[in-house]
Amino acid sequence: MTKSEFVYVTYIRTTPEKLWDALTNSEFMKQYWFGMSCESEWTAGSPWRLQFPDGHVADAGEIAESDPPKHLAIRWRNEWKPELKAEGYSLCVFEIEPEDGAVKLTVTHSMDRAASKSVEAFSGGWPKVLSNLKSLLETGQVVVSRTVDCRGEAA
Repeated sequence: MTKSEFVYVTYIRTTPEKLWDALTNSEFMKQYWFGMSCESEWTAGSPWRLQFPDGHVADAGEIAESDPPKHLAIRWRNEWKPELKAEGYSLCVFEIEPEDGAVKLTVTHSMDRAASKSVEAFSGGWPKVLSNLKSLLETGQVVVSRTVDCRGEAA
């Protein structure tokens, strides 16, 4: 089967524990993810939901694997764009590895289908989100500052 995949690797001057907290703490997430937040217990099998600032659900799924502070896998489906929702679930995997006083973060977002529009959309969003995450952890400020409404449009 052909697979669509987006992979992003970055190095962040932080600890694995602080990075894990940044990825799973809803209030902290709002700072780097344009006001959006996640709800989950972050354990395997628990539901997961990403919400726009106005409370509408952007994406939903479940935690497939959780091994703090090293590994997180989320079954992920878009909930607000019908053409993306119709593609079904993707898998987003976060790998966190300490490396020379920093942390290597690898995000792999994939779907078991060729030419996935969802993966194409993720590949446009992840660089902004992860650049903000890196900058916020290292400097206390984000790089890209905007909020989104329930349609995903800049507000």
